[in-house]
Amino acid sequence: MCGIAGAYRTTDTARIERMLDRLTHRGPDGQGVIATDTGVLGHTRLAIIDLQGGRQPMEHDGALICFNGEIYNYRILRDRYLRDQTLKTDSDTEVLLRLYRTLGPGFVNLLEGMFAFAILDGDDLFLARDPIGIKPLYLAQRDHTLLFASEIKALALQADQVTTFPPGTWYHSRFGSHAYYEFAQGWPQNGVFETVEQAKNAIRAVLRSAVHKRLLADVPVGVSLSGGLDSSIVALLACAELDHIETFAVGMEGSEDLEAARQMAQYLGTRHYEYVYTRAEMEAVLPDVIYYLESADPALVRSAVPNYFLARLASERVKVILTGEGADELYAGYDYMRALTTPEDLHRELEIAIRELHRTNLQRADRMFMAFGVEGRVPFLDVESIALALSLPPEWKLAAPGEPTKMLLREAFASDLPESIVQRPKQKFSAGAGSMHELATVAEERFDDQMFARERQRLMQRWNYRLPNKEALYYLDTLRAVLPERLIMPEMGVSRSL
Repeated sequence: MCGIAGAYRTTDTARIERMLDRLTHRGPDGQGVIATDTGVLGHTRLAIIDLQGGRQPMEHDGALICFNGEIYNYRILRDRYLRDQTLKTDSDTEVLLRLYRTLGPGFVNLLEGMFAFAILDGDDLFLARDPIGIKPLYLAQRDHTLLFASEIKALALQADQVTTFPPGTWYHSRFGSHAYYEFAQGWPQNGVFETVEQAKNAIRAVLRSAVHKRLLADVPVGVSLSGGLDSSIVALLACAELDHIETFAVGMEGSEDLEAARQMAQYLGTRHYEYVYTRAEMEAVLPDVIYYLESADPALVRSAVPNYFLARLASERVKVILTGEGADELYAGYDYMRALTTPEDLHRELEIAIRELHRTNLQRADRMFMAFGVEGRVPFLDVESIALALSLPPEWKLAAPGEPTKMLLREAFASDLPESIVQRPKQKFSAGAGSMHELATVAEERFDDQMFARERQRLMQRWNYRLPNKEALYYLDTLRAVLPERLIMPEMGVSRSL
């Protein structure tokens, strides 16, 4: 996990060094900049695999790479496709570069993991991003130079406009862009399972494998444990693999998450850590939260605040943390989805929600953890997990009146978890942590109705953005202090669960 920055068709290393200055939080373990005849690559490193040998940018046979992410099957790919080559390191970075030189751009289809990387090879530039967009990548054009970086802020002084590099896509300077991943080629109307019980067995097996992959590390690994269903499942499966595991929870005094997390940690026997924060602390850290988040979406900011405290807490003890991100999008966990009463409508909504994750919850997770040099991993969003969930008959995910959402997922692990966890209703992270309404109260005190009305009209006319409430204006006003509106609004995601 790292930060990357680079440029194509320039040899200006000073420009890349300035960009990296805004990404040092993503990689506290090292930094490097190397120029070739056609471009410059820069990298800030968070060392997770091959701590001594994985320094970047990395060179092989005249090609150069900078890479952000983790490839969970890199050793399998190395043994299968590179067995005749002598590698210098045990890093996934070197495997990526050699696979590119050996197999060409199509090698991206073989990768299991989360990634955004750039390769300079002679006159050519190659860029790629993981299927769901767990790892960020942004582009900008200045004169005849193509710039790219892990965060918008790194490009803010370099360009007037920034665009998101699409998930599931690779780009080659000679061959153009190619979408290599598509999870929605049409879904089986009758599902691939004859019974719900078969589906539940498959869910358990796929998630067990997904967690196993994400325990790959040469550093300590922990779990974000809110006491909700999703994080409890991840913690359960991680504990089955590791003798000792550390779990982390945050919330305001008396929050439901803290109590539920304590119960789950005791049930699993983990070393459990928690942090209790106040409204004053929330207000104090909000500018930092929004600076790192690069969004003013209200639902995203609300959940980013507890995530910020969680990342800070976890960074004291681990460098890798597993979370339950993505389960609600796969198994219809949000309350607003109850209004979708037909299988077709629900399935369509789940697909949209998953497509937007790279601009909503995944953006929050990446930015908050990376603000403290922690790598967040998301087992539910393993491509096999996504494929399984979207192949299931959507009617199995519809919530009956009075029934908790995600019953299919709850029932899959009902025999392995305490009943209080299995039956606990879905809550947004910000609600469970006790912070959901606190910042909205601050916003009401800060902006009068006339100011809100003026800004709402202006934002609609300028950006076709409907400002939902004063809370959103509070966050936007805070973000505009560090990033210009022209870079924020075109790329800002809008959470569907607001």
